[in-house]
Amino acid sequence: MPADLQAALRNASRWVDQTVRACVPRDAGPVAQAMLYAVEGGKCLRGFLVLEGARVNGVAERLAVPSAAAIECIHAYSLVHDDMPCMDDDDLRRGRPTVHKVWDEGTALLVGDALQSLAFEMVGHGAGLPAATRLRLSITLARAAGLHGMVGGQAADIAAERATEPLTLDQIVALQKGKTGALIEWAAQAGAVMAGADPAPLRRYGENLGLAFQIADDILDVEGDAETVGKAVGKDAGRGKATFVSHLGLDGAKRRAAELVTAACDALSCYGAGAETLRQAARFVITRRT
Repeated sequence: MPADLQAALRNASRWVDQTVRACVPRDAGPVAQAMLYAVEGGKCLRGFLVLEGARVNGVAERLAVPSAAAIECIHAYSLVHDDMPCMDDDDLRRGRPTVHKVWDEGTALLVGDALQSLAFEMVGHGAGLPAATRLRLSITLARAAGLHGMVGGQAADIAAERATEPLTLDQIVALQKGKTGALIEWAAQAGAVMAGADPAPLRRYGENLGLAFQIADDILDVEGDAETVGKAVGKDAGRGKATFVSHLGLDGAKRRAAELVTAACDALSCYGAGAETLRQAARFVITRRT
């Protein structure tokens, strides 16, 4: 990983950790403790995208931090719920036991609910941003996280596992645009929204990045090992689930991911050299091992 990208991801993780801890005291009981546990240990890619998108649009970092923390809370909540027995029933996440394994299912359910609520509290209280901007960020985040975004994509994914016919490639693209892509797109363009700038270039970047990220996940499910990836692998093939790899083959999926990364980088042309760390992030998502 390039040093600049590594430093930017660490910086995002530090800000997210500080912001969440300021809102969630560890001594407030098991739900609070589990909330902090759920947010820890990730790549903080979405929070990084918020901060970098703000930086290239001239927005002060302190103004973008609440939204960076908010999107990581939404992402963490989705993982906590996704890991539960009623969903994917996973025992491992980010190299550690999942929340419902460390605590219990009831606590895990409440942790997800609380993290989602906290995210909107953070965006709504984002000091220094105009009220109209905070409202726009809140509304677009709600859509990205809800029925027309992540939740809708997750519902389609569950339905696909029960269907008698596997999804077509176009259907998989549409599903993943919601399940994985919607939050990445929101994070990528949030900085432009804060600046009152045209979000279209960063939206295109985020759209291509989100799909490349999911293809890389499908590849890791085939090539990765649980210890390195930090979660169970080989589950898609075991379920007979249609994926980018099953449709395109392993080499074809890698080529498609590379094409998407090129498109993501091309979308940043209006930002010139100032967006190089965002380009590095796009290249990183298809070479990562976790």
